[in-house]
Order: sequence, then structure tokens, then C-alpha cells
Amino acid sequence: MGVDQARANRIFLPGTYAEGVPYDLFRELRAEAPVCRVEEPVVGDWAAGPGYWAVLRHADVKHVLSSPELFSSHLGATQIRDPASPADLDFARTMMLNRDPPDHLRLRRAVAAAFTPRALRELTTAIEARAAELVAAVRPSGEADFVPLAADLPVWTLARILGVPDQDRQLLVDWSNRVIGYQDPDHARSSTADPSRLTALGRAALARRPDLRTAPDGRPVDPRSRAALADMFGYAHALAEQPPPGSMVARMRDAGLTVAEFETMFFLFAVAGNETLRNGLPGGLYSLLTHADQYRLLRRRPGLIAPAVDELLRFWPPVVEFRRTAARDVELGGQLIRGGDKVVVYHASANRDESVFPHPDRLDITRAPNDHVSFGFGPHFCVGAQLARIQMSALLRRVIAELPDLELTSGVPPRRLVSNFQNGLKELGIRWR
Repeated sequence: MGVDQARANRIFLPGTYAEGVPYDLFRELRAEAPVCRVEEPVVGDWAAGPGYWAVLRHADVKHVLSSPELFSSHLGATQIRDPASPADLDFARTMMLNRDPPDHLRLRRAVAAAFTPRALRELTTAIEARAAELVAAVRPSGEADFVPLAADLPVWTLARILGVPDQDRQLLVDWSNRVIGYQDPDHARSSTADPSRLTALGRAALARRPDLRTAPDGRPVDPRSRAALADMFGYAHALAEQPPPGSMVARMRDAGLTVAEFETMFFLFAVAGNETLRNGLPGGLYSLLTHADQYRLLRRRPGLIAPAVDELLRFWPPVVEFRRTAARDVELGGQLIRGGDKVVVYHASANRDESVFPHPDRLDITRAPNDHVSFGFGPHFCVGAQLARIQMSALLRRVIAELPDLELTSGVPPRRLVSNFQNGLKELGIRWR
């Protein structure tokens, strides 16, 4: 007997995730059909798609991610929804995230210097100081929305790495919201940057911001397309004319990248580079505060912060899924996948695979080993993984140490991001003594 199609389709629908990641459904599907067919029905203004194969078990997810010769990032890019046009697909294919070896490695080497152990050691001191400033600023109030507080740290860090002036940091937030949160009406048209606080470069970018929502053929404009992000790419090119010495933008300018590769590399770090932490930090703190025994354990034993961060990333994976495209006919999980089919790996399901993680639905900050896939696996393992861990450790350690008797604000439930891609919170009220 096959899997009920309407039930399987729930893992595609963005509205499902507004109520939480469907872990119970993932568990059932891992047992019944660990590689199963999922349809792409119409969602809002977005047309139906051809459907895809969902990959749910840990071993199969790692196999797909480590086999680019079978499951390509380049053929159809890495989002479930196909780019809106051949030109949009060609542009998406220039991004490091959407390249297969050996080209992927060439682009990765162009930015690797920002993530060497020496570079990270130098950044760690600044990150810890910034985390201390953020917590000190809210401590007297006794309460806060943790989402914007947490969002500040990765945006501040990436602005520093890229060479974006402090006054323009809020542009990074808006660009991220528009691209990552396009399925959520609260984020799809994000415009929070105050023009009076921006640099001349920032104001020029704001003036170039497209007001396109619908293409001439009536379809929604792809938020990841070159047309939809003309303001961001214009800003990147203007910044590259006189970048701060040693900045990521300076390295990118001098690395021999094509124009499109430069633009998509800026996209990757400005958007994807901060979104993981914008989701992981609030989700991690929420997970701790809803598991009081683990929160108290971490307060008593702050030296557990390193395994705690990895367990929080397993328990609340910032990214739900990523796509590949079958390069040829291949069998996976007892299913024959045809060349050209979409194949979508679910990190959120793999991280709760009971064959790998004992008591997978239990938060255990002492868990070891912890073979989670929240940073991916294989050639596309996140280049900024260690930087993300440093930031999570710095802010959570400071919050837990300096905000005593921390708890969720009663009567104010967390608000979740409507997205089948990002596992995020839009609001998380916390209070302390």
C-alpha cells in the first residue's frame, strides 16, 4: 500500500510549518516510505510544480549530499521551486551553493580565507564583545523579544566580514527577509532600513529597490532573481569600487569571479550567511526554555556549551530541506528516480532518525556523538559552520549567565515563520528576574 498522497504533500506546504516542523509525520514517513513522492500544489500566487522525491532517512540524506555525480546542485539549483525562467536558472547556477565539483571548489577557495582558524580567532573576541553589548542593553528592562536581539549578532558579524558599513546593516536584514521569507506575508516585502541612517551607498541602493511583484506574464516575480534583487547587487558593485582592505568584498573583487559569480557570492553571504543564525539562535533558546532540565544543566555547567550548541542545532535545524536534481536514473530507498527528477533532502527529518539518534525527540545537551546534518554534508558542508557555532556559543552563554531565572513570556506564544525552507521564529518573548 502506498503512502497517502495528501498526507505526504503536507511536508511541502508552507502553512504546515507555521504550526511547527511535522516531526511526527516525518517519523511515520521514515518508517513507511523513506523516499516518497511529494506533489507541489498551488500555493497562493505560485503555480503548481512537477513534484519531487523526498528523502527522509539520515543515511540516504548523507548519500545524496555526498554524491554530486548522482544528485546535482547545478542542474536545477537547490530550491524546491524551479527558477521562473531559463535566464533565472542560468543566473542561479553561478552561485557557489548551486555548483558541483570541481567548479564549486574553485568558488569556495575564493572565500575560504575568511574562515581560517586564525581569522576565526580574531573574530571571536569581537563577537563575544558584541554579544556582551547586546545582553547588557536589554538586561535592565527585564523582558525582550529575543528574535531581533539574536538577529543582530549574525548581521553585525557578516557586515564586518563583508565590509558593509555599520549604518547599512539593516539592508542585510531586509534582503534576507525578502529572499528567505518570501512565503510569509510579514517578510515578503520587508523594508525596515531607515534612509536617514544609511550611507550614500545605502540610500542609492534603496532608491534602486524594485517594486515588482508580478512579471509581465502574470506570474509572481522570483524573489531570488536578478531583477528582484537589483538593489542588493547594485550595492555590492558600488561597495566593491572601494572596499575595506581585507574584507570579503575585496577578496571577491580580486578573485577573478565573473560579474554573475560576484553577485551571487554577495547574495550567498549577505542572505544565507546570516539566516542560519537568525533561525538557530531563537530556536535554540526556545528549545532550552521548553526543556527546563536542560536549561538548568547548562546554567550549572556552562562548559557544556559546545555540545549544547550542536544538540540545539540538531533539535532545531535552521534549514528544513535542500534540493538536488538526479543527474541520471538511480535507485534510492527502493525507488527508481529518473534523471532530471527533483530530489529533496530533509535535514529536519534526518536529525530525528531513530536509527542514528537514541531518543531523537529528547533534547540532550550532553549527546555524543551528534552526527546532525544541520550544516549539510559532503562537498557543500557549510563553509561558515564554525563561525556559526562561535556566534551561538557567545550569545547563548551570555544570555544564560546574565539574565537570571529566564523564561518565556507567559501569554505571548512564539510566532513562527511561514516557510517550508527555513525553520524560523518571528517573535519570541522572554523575561527574567
